[in-house]
Amino acid sequence: MAWNQPGNGNNNDRDPWKNQGGRDQGPPNLDDAVRNLLSKLGLGGSGNQGQRSSNSGGGFPSKGLGIVAILLVVVWFIAGFYTVKEAERGVVLRFGSFHNLVESGLHWRPVFVDSVETVDVSNVRQFQSEGFMLTQDENVVHVELDVQYRVINPRDYLYAVENADNSLAQATDSALRYVVGHTTMDEVLTVGRENVRADTLEMLENMIVPYQLGIQIVDINLLPARPPEAVKDAFDDAISAQEDEQRFIREAEAYAREVEPLARGKVRRIIQEAQAYREQQVLKAQGEVARFNELLPQYKAAPKVTRDRLYLETLEKIYANTAKVMVDVEGGNNMMYLPLDKILEQQRRSDTQMNSSSNESMNSNTSSTQRNQPTRQTTTTTSGRTSDRFNGGRD
Repeated sequence: MAWNQPGNGNNNDRDPWKNQGGRDQGPPNLDDAVRNLLSKLGLGGSGNQGQRSSNSGGGFPSKGLGIVAILLVVVWFIAGFYTVKEAERGVVLRFGSFHNLVESGLHWRPVFVDSVETVDVSNVRQFQSEGFMLTQDENVVHVELDVQYRVINPRDYLYAVENADNSLAQATDSALRYVVGHTTMDEVLTVGRENVRADTLEMLENMIVPYQLGIQIVDINLLPARPPEAVKDAFDDAISAQEDEQRFIREAEAYAREVEPLARGKVRRIIQEAQAYREQQVLKAQGEVARFNELLPQYKAAPKVTRDRLYLETLEKIYANTAKVMVDVEGGNNMMYLPLDKILEQQRRSDTQMNSSSNESMNSNTSSTQRNQPTRQTTTTTSGRTSDRFNGGRD
């Protein structure tokens, strides 16, 4: 049923914003609500009118002040708890001055007295330093350096310098430019990159010590340097030529390592042969001396016999090594010469021709071995040798 439905008598008596007695109730008064709350806390005066007691002099009672103070102390104490993460360390400042360092975990500090700043000391941080730099031989190269570091002293990292990360970046750029400026372009681009990295790391570590950055350099990595794009093709050709030079040098060194042992072995063999020949001649001379010493008493005992025997032994040795025979004809003044070397050489040629013709005959008759029966003939040469020939015959 509606509030103002006709026939319900006086509609004003049914107004929800009025009480049953007909008095206008209205929305609640905010001032009255605050006074009621203060009265319950003992902070305000009592009475139907909600007025403060004239004896209070306009202040709060001592009981209310105590409760407020206790609440503020509790809030202040609870707000003092804080947590430092596992990878961090806390730097405690008391009235703006360094007080101490705290480890990871739950801690408490007096609020408004101490303040805490946390620093990550476990994770490794990283940044890159790059730019176009002038080398010792007045060439320009683009160099990139990757630096990895971590914080080891949170106090120095925060307060020794204004910005430790920025200071480290500037020191890195200065050290890198100094090292590149004292290195040729070829070394920066090719074989000297490791030296540039090591020199830069050493100089950077020495440079940051006086500033007390609280930072430790973990490692630096020199990325491949490259020339400016305008001259990149010419630099690529130069690098290719250097690589070819190194390849030729390595091939020559490999060839030298291969040939040198052979030459040394040949030298040792010649030396050993010379030493053996020397020892042979020495032993031969010593043998001759020993034989002469043994022959001397015999010669003294029978000079003529010994002389004739030596003469005959000498002629025997001479004639044994010659193919010429001289025959003395008895009763005549002429001496016959028998060229045995020519005779033997001619006989060898004849035997060779016979053997070759025999081989040809055998090869020509190989296909008809089933129809032919070979007949073996023996021929005696003038030198007393025999040669066999196979003549084909028919069945």
